[in-house]
Amino acid sequence: MAPTIKQINLTKSASEPFWKAGIRFECQSTGNCCTSRGSHGFVYVTLVDRRRFAKFFKISTLSFTRRYCEKIGDFFHLKNPKADCRFLKDRKCSVYAARPTQCRTWPFWPENMNAKTWNTEVKAFCPGVGKGKLVLASEIETFLEQDPLN
Repeated sequence: MAPTIKQINLTKSASEPFWKAGIRFECQSTGNCCTSRGSHGFVYVTLVDRRRFAKFFKISTLSFTRRYCEKIGDFFHLKNPKADCRFLKDRKCSVYAARPTQCRTWPFWPENMNAKTWNTEVKAFCPGVGKGKLVLASEIETFLEQDPLN
């Protein structure tokens, strides 16, 4: 299970997080993050996310949830986590305005925010790392706090 923001903060000890000065990031619209990677294929959706999707599709939240979601334990996720995101069309997000929190906060997820993971896995996977505007530490903290599993 991914560490929570509280656990990340507790493991800082005397040193500051590697991202204290911020991180440059700008989405390059490759669709990599929308492509299933086995156990990393779950797209969790909160009630706020499901309401946003329902409004986007002009259907009720219940209709959206029944049609597009499954529940495991206490968490809802989009159906078919072993396949690419159902809303990925021509390597672009077809529901970008309604995308869930998990997608809005990529790549600033708790499990990515240690130097080793960021500098090996995330940089290799996501071409937007190191590009674009500087994302401030305060913004990163906000993203981490929005993690649906936090």
